[in-house]
Amino acid sequence: MARVRSRLIPDTASISGTERRALDGQGALLMLSFCIVLGLQQVAIKAVATDIAPLAQIALRSILAALLVIGVARWRGVRLSDARAVFGPGVLVGLGFASEFTFVALGLGYTTASHMAVFLYTAPVFAALGLHYLVPGEQLEMRHWIGIAIAFTGILIAMAPGADGTEGPDTIALLIGDGLGMLAGMSWAASTLVIRTTRLAEARPVLTLSYQLATAGLLLMPAAALLGDFSAIRPTGLVAFSMLFQTVVVSFGALLLWFALLRRYLASRLGVFSLLSPVFGVIFGVLLLGDPLTVNFILGGIAISLGVLLVTVPAQR
Repeated sequence: MARVRSRLIPDTASISGTERRALDGQGALLMLSFCIVLGLQQVAIKAVATDIAPLAQIALRSILAALLVIGVARWRGVRLSDARAVFGPGVLVGLGFASEFTFVALGLGYTTASHMAVFLYTAPVFAALGLHYLVPGEQLEMRHWIGIAIAFTGILIAMAPGADGTEGPDTIALLIGDGLGMLAGMSWAASTLVIRTTRLAEARPVLTLSYQLATAGLLLMPAAALLGDFSAIRPTGLVAFSMLFQTVVVSFGALLLWFALLRRYLASRLGVFSLLSPVFGVIFGVLLLGDPLTVNFILGGIAISLGVLLVTVPAQR
């Protein structure tokens, strides 16, 4: 059994000759920047959702960013043979990305954006659990488990609707949307597991991202067309700015940074740190869209920060 396990799940640390490490100061700063960008992403999508459907936004930005990343890959000397060597896991990562945002787009038709953020960001929990059992060197200690529990509880508190007496979606619709959000989170986690347990663990980030974006774009473009999303687009300056930001900053820059960080640091630590992203999303929603700031968010933000610290700060020896 051990021999079979070693073939299916290679020790990626031994392949590279270096071990992934806990977050240091530089890694934490880069992850903070990544979380801020993802937080702004939510505002960018929501701000133009009435002029261009979320699924169409994801399809367009994926295919455009894929062209950018493929261009960078060619410039950096990535060969066609390199792409063929990771074809299987590359397509799987693309399927995971496409599934994630399909579930998000569908779920937003049933539930609120705050609920979607909560269940989408269960992904780090699923990823940490999978990595704990599947990848050598990713085992979590007790304080990490406690940190995950506190951070996830904080997310639930921060994103919970305020008790303002307003009516939301009916219960059945809310459950459907939340379930789709959970499936989106599981799709995100599955992509992380594929990257860490296959040859993609040591592939160049531009190659991994090329597969992710190209596969997702090629799948979502016809899906959005069939739903009539492209014919309903109303071009405005804000739509153009949002799509430029989503394509160049989010899908190209931020995701490339994410894969580079996955090669250097323990993915379970990165995953929990990313729980800050929905918090930034609420902050930018308050500042840029006028969303209300609730006591729930303040208390939840404190809990999330404590959980992240428990997971990312190295233990004193």
